[in-house]
Amino acid sequence: MAPVKRRNLLRGLVSAGALPALARSQPQQPQTASGVFLERPATGQPHKGKVLLALQAHSDDIPLSASGTVAKLIEEGYTGYLVRASNDDMGDASGLGTMGTIGENVLGNERDNARIAEVLGCKRHFDLNYNNHRMAGVSLNELICRLIFLIRLVKADTVVCWDPWAHDEENPDHYTVARAVEAACWMAGRAHDYPEQFAAGLEPKTVQDKYYFARRPEITRVVDISKQIDKKIDAIRANVAKGPGGHSGSRLRAERISSSCARASER
Repeated sequence: MAPVKRRNLLRGLVSAGALPALARSQPQQPQTASGVFLERPATGQPHKGKVLLALQAHSDDIPLSASGTVAKLIEEGYTGYLVRASNDDMGDASGLGTMGTIGENVLGNERDNARIAEVLGCKRHFDLNYNNHRMAGVSLNELICRLIFLIRLVKADTVVCWDPWAHDEENPDHYTVARAVEAACWMAGRAHDYPEQFAAGLEPKTVQDKYYFARRPEITRVVDISKQIDKKIDAIRANVAKGPGGHSGSRLRAERISSSCARASER
């Protein structure tokens, strides 16, 4: 199977109005004929008191692949946090994002990530600042330990991240972060893993629910983000330093306004 291009992935995700997601420990909802669960909008804030940790390798991962789901869960009561593992110093391919020096890439993506967290309604964001495209050489145990610390610190109930079991993933940062998150979600709840963190006031915290996204996902749950489509576009627009984000987001916003005006004129 040919690699999925982010330009095409963006168009497909937004036009569908829903995010393929793996939520392996989520309570089951009505099943479709294909065996996929459809997570519809909830009334009120049923998740009040819960904490969501959205993790990405790069500043454009969540905006393109899961920003609608993150916005939906926060609107439904979650307190949200955004984690970016790399510093995005490699920038992006020609024609994507904003071209610049390595230093300009770092600063631009740092600013974008802060803005994305604000757009999605996150309480805070964290930058781990590993070198972009070099995370395959990072100590996996070190990364797991840092993520365990964050899970315990914010008391995360649910995570959103790349799927550690996905096929056709060519980016080493994506699958390294995904593997570390999967391990950290389990280990964070164990009393004998990194007990020195308890001396700092932290406690064991097991993550209950996981939403995973991928280039070629094993779809077990589809999240209806029709009410959050504007926030998804805003998150994409905020990401101008990397990926097809900022420019495509602005185009999508213009197309959505044009479409709304056309529907209004027909009434």
